[in-house]
Amino acid sequence: MELIVAKGREDLVKARRGGAVALVPTMGALHEGHRSLIRQARVRADQVVVSIFVNPLQFGPSEDFSRYPRTFDADLDVCRAEGVDVVFHPDAEEMYAADRQVSVSAGHMGSIVEGAFRPGHFDGVLTVVLKLFNLVQPDLAVFGQKDAQQLALIRRMVADLDLPIEILGAPTVREPDGLALSSRNRYLSDDDRQVALALSRALRAGAAELTPARVRAVAQEVLDAAGPRLATDYLALVDPATFAEVDESYAGMAVLAVAATVGTTRLIDNVTLTLNPS
Repeated sequence: MELIVAKGREDLVKARRGGAVALVPTMGALHEGHRSLIRQARVRADQVVVSIFVNPLQFGPSEDFSRYPRTFDADLDVCRAEGVDVVFHPDAEEMYAADRQVSVSAGHMGSIVEGAFRPGHFDGVLTVVLKLFNLVQPDLAVFGQKDAQQLALIRRMVADLDLPIEILGAPTVREPDGLALSSRNRYLSDDDRQVALALSRALRAGAAELTPARVRAVAQEVLDAAGPRLATDYLALVDPATFAEVDESYAGMAVLAVAATVGTTRLIDNVTLTLNPS
C-alpha cells in the first residue's frame, strides 16, 4: 500500500483503517533508532503512523530549534522502507492555534534532572504528545528508552489522565563504538565524537557496580577522565518511575542518566541497572 502523508486531522481520519493503530512520534531526521521503534510498532499493530514534527514548545530560547535537522524527503524513504502506513507531518499552525491558552504541566517530575537544565521542556513534550494522541487516536505508542525521563513522564501522563493508550519503551540503539544514536550526532566532529564516547563508557562502568555510592563514583571517574572538553550537566542515579535520586539504601531497578555538551552539541544517555546495596 502506498505511504500516505497526512497534514491535518481530516487527512488522518481519511487514512484510518480498521484494526489496532500504533503511533511513533518523532521530530524527523530518522535514523536506525527510529527504525527500531517503527519495527516494534509494526509487530504490534495493523496500521503504523509516524509523526514528523519539530515541536517548538520543547526548545528553550537558547536551544537549537532552527538548527535541528530537517530531512523530510529522506525520512519518507525510511518510512517507506519500514512499511509505515501514514506519516503525519503537520505545520506549526495546524498544531498550535495563535491564541492557544492551555498546555500540559509536567509537574515536579518535569523540573528535576533533565528538566532542571531545560525549564519548560517537558511541558512542551507532554503538550505535543497529548495533542498527537488526540489527533491520531492510537491504541499504542512507541518511545525510545534513550529519552528515559521523557518516557517516564509520558507513562505518568497516561496514568494520571486515564488515557486509553499502551506505552511501549524500546531499547536504546547504539553505534558500534557505543555512542547512543541521536539526530544530533551529525554535529560532532571526529575529535568531538571521541570525547563523547565517555558518556557510554561512564554508564557501562557504573552499571557494573552494585551500590549507589560505587555506581556514582565509578561513572564520575570516567567522565572526569575525559577532560575539560566534556562539559557535564549532570550524572544522576534515579528511580525509573519518578526520576527522584535514590539514596544509599535503595535496592532494585534504577536509571543512571547523564547529560553533557561536547563542542556545541548537547547529548544525553542512560542505562538501566539493578542495585543491591546489601
